[in-house]
Amino acid sequence: MVPMMSQHHHLSDQMVYDILSRLPVKSIIRFRYVSKSWNSIVTDPYFKLNQAKSLSNNSHNGYVIYTKYPQKYIPCLQYPQHKVEDLCTVVCNSDNTLTEVSRIEIPCLYEPIVGFCNGLFILASPSPMEHSFQHIYLWNPIIRKFMRVASILGQPSTNSVTLGFAYHPRKNDFKILRLVCFKNEGKLLPAKAEAEAEVYTLSTASWRKFSVSVDSLSGLTIYRISESPSLFFNGALHSIAFTRDYKFILSFDVDDERFREIRLPQNYLVGVSLRREWLTILKGSLALIVIGDAQIDWSGVCHIWVMTEYGVAKSWTKKCVPMDKHAKFLSCTINGELLIRRYDLKVRIVSFDPESLKEEVLRIPDPRDVIYTTNFVESLVLLDGLSNECYSLG
Repeated sequence: MVPMMSQHHHLSDQMVYDILSRLPVKSIIRFRYVSKSWNSIVTDPYFKLNQAKSLSNNSHNGYVIYTKYPQKYIPCLQYPQHKVEDLCTVVCNSDNTLTEVSRIEIPCLYEPIVGFCNGLFILASPSPMEHSFQHIYLWNPIIRKFMRVASILGQPSTNSVTLGFAYHPRKNDFKILRLVCFKNEGKLLPAKAEAEAEVYTLSTASWRKFSVSVDSLSGLTIYRISESPSLFFNGALHSIAFTRDYKFILSFDVDDERFREIRLPQNYLVGVSLRREWLTILKGSLALIVIGDAQIDWSGVCHIWVMTEYGVAKSWTKKCVPMDKHAKFLSCTINGELLIRRYDLKVRIVSFDPESLKEEVLRIPDPRDVIYTTNFVESLVLLDGLSNECYSLG
C-alpha cells in the first residue's frame, strides 16, 4: 500500500509516490529528508519494489565494468589495510568509446563479485577449504550499504559448490542458493547420496538446508555441478549439473523452491571439442554459449544455442560463428551483442554481433583488468539496514 498521513493528504501522497518512483536512487535518498511523510514513502517496501521496476524498465544499454585499479588503502570490514578497487558504470557510445557514468570504490579486494540482481551485488571470498566460500556479502553500491551474510551451514569436504542470487517478486525478497556436491574421504559418495541445497532469505537473514531432488532423473544422482555462478532467469536459478550418464540444466524455482530438469540441446557437442561453456540470457531467452575447437580443422568456433520456448528442449536453435578458441565470454548486452575478451595479438574487450558478425573493440584503457560485466539497475535495497551485519560505507 502507499503510505499516507490522512485521507486529506491521500492525493498528494500518491502524486509524490509516483514522482519519486521514477527518480534515480541518489535523488530519492536526498528527498526522503524533506518530510516525515516523504521518508515514510521512500522506506515503504512496496515503494522500493515499484521504484526498482520503474528503473529496470527504463534502463539504458550501458554496462557495468568491474575493474582492478588499486589506488589507495582504506579500512575494510575484514582486512584493515586493503587496496581499493573501482566499479565503473559506463555507456557504450556509437564510436565504441565508453562514457563513464560513475566510479564507485569496491570495499574489499579479496571478495570477488559473483553475481548481480536488482541493484544488489553478491560477493564471496574463497575458503581455505577446496570448493567452498568463507564469507558472503551483499552490496548496494548506489546507497553505499554493505551487508555480511550469516555464516553458511557447515563446511564439509565438497566435490563442487556453486552460488546463485535471485529476486523473489511475489514476496519482494532476495534469496541466495548454494548448491553442494559432497566428497567422502576423497571419493564421491555412493549413488544413493544426493546433492544438497542451502537457501538464504534476506528478509529473515537465515539459511535453510534440504536435498536436491529432481523427479525426472528417476533416481540418478547429481555428483557435480558447474561452479560458474547460477544464472537467474524467468524466476529460476540455472546451473549445469552432471549425473554419471549425462549433463543437463538444473533449475531452481525461487517461488516454490522446487528443482527441475531442463534438457540441453541434443548432441550439442558433436563436431566441437569443448573448451568452455556458459549459460546466459540472449534477447530475453535462455541461451548456451559454447566455445571450442571445430573437429574438422581445429579452428576456433562458437556455438550459440538459444531456447526459443523456455523449458522446451525441442526449441533449442543453433548459430555457429567463428571465434578465437581462447576467447572468454563475459556477458550479453540488452541488444544481443556478446561481450568477449580476446587474446590474440593483445588482450581486447570486443562487442560481437552474432547476426552481422560485426566486431567492435571497446576502448578500455586496460582490458586485462575487466573481470565482471552486467547490465546495471539501481535500487534502494538495504537502505534500512535489515540486520546488525549491515554497514554504511560513508
